[in-house]
Amino acid sequence: MNVPDSLSSAGASSFRSYRFPAEWEPCEAVWLAWPHNRDTWPGHFEPVPAAFAQFVRAIHESTPVRILATGLVAEDCRKHLQQIGLVESDSLRIVDVPTNDCWIRDYGPTFVFGPDSEKIAVDWRFNAWGGKYEPFDSDAAAGAEIAKIAGLKRLDGGLTMEGGALETDGAGRLLVNPGCLVDPARNPGVSKEQVSQRLNQCLGVEEIVWVDGGAPAGDDTDGHIDQIARFLNRENVVCAVASSEVDENYPGLEANYRKLRLWSRQTEPAVTIHRLPTPPPREVDGAAVPQSYCNFLRLGMDRMLVPTFRSTASDQHALALLRELCPGVEVVGVDCFDIAWGLGALHCASCHEPAIARSPAAESSGG
Repeated sequence: MNVPDSLSSAGASSFRSYRFPAEWEPCEAVWLAWPHNRDTWPGHFEPVPAAFAQFVRAIHESTPVRILATGLVAEDCRKHLQQIGLVESDSLRIVDVPTNDCWIRDYGPTFVFGPDSEKIAVDWRFNAWGGKYEPFDSDAAAGAEIAKIAGLKRLDGGLTMEGGALETDGAGRLLVNPGCLVDPARNPGVSKEQVSQRLNQCLGVEEIVWVDGGAPAGDDTDGHIDQIARFLNRENVVCAVASSEVDENYPGLEANYRKLRLWSRQTEPAVTIHRLPTPPPREVDGAAVPQSYCNFLRLGMDRMLVPTFRSTASDQHALALLRELCPGVEVVGVDCFDIAWGLGALHCASCHEPAIARSPAAESSGG
């Protein structure tokens, strides 16, 4: 196979004892971090905790939730949850761990299955998306804390990287954007080949697709894949595209789509790439807000939470398309109009922990 900018085999360094599961596999719990950093939503923080509480409710309807919060932040969390009838229980726990920000996908661990189906927490190094925001010390320490609380072995990922940069089909294929990994602000002096080898070692992936066309305007992550393209199952991928050719995002997102289409015809099993239009561009106080329906959170085989942005026609189209592509999956829209001003949405603000190891063959279809 000769796939441009794709690694089809990681070579002799492969550690096949590890497997990075797909998000549609059974889910043990979803880890969150309660929002409290007003600088993330400058001048627009007030509605965020209530919106986040609704996100908690949507997850908790089917899946246990663990929320990192301490001190006054924990008190605020309890207050907002109680206002919508949610109280702490075995399935809804507030965990005494401090954080700097709520984007736990990026500093939380990546869970893999190791020898004898043992669940292991891969803890990547975190420096706030290449040193963009200070402080980040509590976030950088949170991955190890989550592993400890979950009672799991911790594996040092050896790279400075964020969880939102990784998208897998659970059977050895990985979508990434090199701008988030082969980056002197994150991993100085580290080559694409060295990054590939480490991802293979920690995640067991054998085919890495480098999707590097562009990211939505306003994205401060340097192009996290969870805003760009996501597996729905092993045969279907959705790719964010602009809703109009006059959208400034159009050229870059189309480049992503073309690259994925080229790869899709050469990989096995073959993959269909589906266009998932973004809402019309939005600005807050003159700054672009990245909005993508790809930032959904999958809760096992049966549920998917999809961000909506109060753009009625675009929201309805995205939900209808995802329902069509995922028969038998409950697709639920969650209002992210206020949350998105912080430059992320549902997937960015969550870290899902898989429940049990399943063979790739058993999990070949997520929809």
